[in-house]
Amino acid sequence: MATLCRPAVSVPEHVITMEDTLRIARTLHPDHPQLPLALRLIENTGVARRHLVRPIEETLEHPGFEVRNARYEAEAKARVPQVVREALAHAELRAADIDMIVYVSCTGFMMPSLTAWLINTMDFQGHTRQLPIAQLGCAAGGAAINRAHDFCAAYPDANVLIVACEFCSLCYQPTDLGVGSLLSNGLFGDAVAATVVRGSGGTGISLERNGSHLVPDTTDWISYSVRDTGFHFLLDKRVPTTMEPLAPALRAMAAEHEWDAGDLDFYIIHAGGPRILDDLSRFLHVPAEAFRFSRATLTEYGNIASAVVLDAIRRLFDEGGAADGARGIVAGFGPGITAEMSLGRWSSPPPGTRRRVIAATVRGSGTDPDIAPEPVA
Repeated sequence: MATLCRPAVSVPEHVITMEDTLRIARTLHPDHPQLPLALRLIENTGVARRHLVRPIEETLEHPGFEVRNARYEAEAKARVPQVVREALAHAELRAADIDMIVYVSCTGFMMPSLTAWLINTMDFQGHTRQLPIAQLGCAAGGAAINRAHDFCAAYPDANVLIVACEFCSLCYQPTDLGVGSLLSNGLFGDAVAATVVRGSGGTGISLERNGSHLVPDTTDWISYSVRDTGFHFLLDKRVPTTMEPLAPALRAMAAEHEWDAGDLDFYIIHAGGPRILDDLSRFLHVPAEAFRFSRATLTEYGNIASAVVLDAIRRLFDEGGAADGARGIVAGFGPGITAEMSLGRWSSPPPGTRRRVIAATVRGSGTDPDIAPEPVA
């Protein structure tokens, strides 16, 4: 049974608070006719702070798409390896044990994908499969988990590394002045996350079923307009209402597994905004506290796109996990409107074993854990 292990998450060192965001909006757009509405919407997100890969002064500039994309590549190469090493350590595996890398990102473009660079620089095997996903936006975190699950179902002894790299601040467009754009400027943050899905062994969420659902005729609700200046994010005012059609999809998938989506032990949900979580609580008839991991991510980091679900899972681990066999759901939502959903149970290793960690040198990237089971005497 494939097990989703403890994620590693890293956020950049530059911080912008809610107060900073509101002040900047007032300074940059003092005569905007809908500024009061935009400020109110930003305040209602509940985002206390966000992290940026560049200082706010640089973030507010637009040096051109070529420069921005070069920054994306440089920042990814500087920040991804450490979270990969941590995720491998959490899963008690080496780079050489990984059979596929799923890389998700919608905030920059590279070809070859960063997967090729990782294989060349971190001692992954040359036959490691590569699956870059670039166009599912925030839903890609859930999609990555599902594709890893599918791969491990086909190859039961395989291990899959998932990497989510989102630098949303590099998509800031100073000329986009619609209310949706102003709201986005106060909502999205930057983060890098990684996790491993083990085909066998490991501690975490033992994946049992996954599914996808697309809401018809909503393709223009969340989208990119690709122009000379890069990616222009378009957010329709109807997006906050998406839980009404998506909650039944969650219920239907759970029912196919003979579970009740309103009676689970843990919920890992993409935190696109507070309305998403509030509505899902109402439609599934579960207490708001059920979404505490997702809400904490939103408050402390903002909407970090595909990395949200991985950070929310990390918070579940930080809380001590769940009782063995506890049932839960993981769901990411994004353009389409698309939901990527999975069901699983909390799984702990059998008692009577411990792990021994031996540092092994990794070419060009510090150390990588070489871990073997050791019986307890």
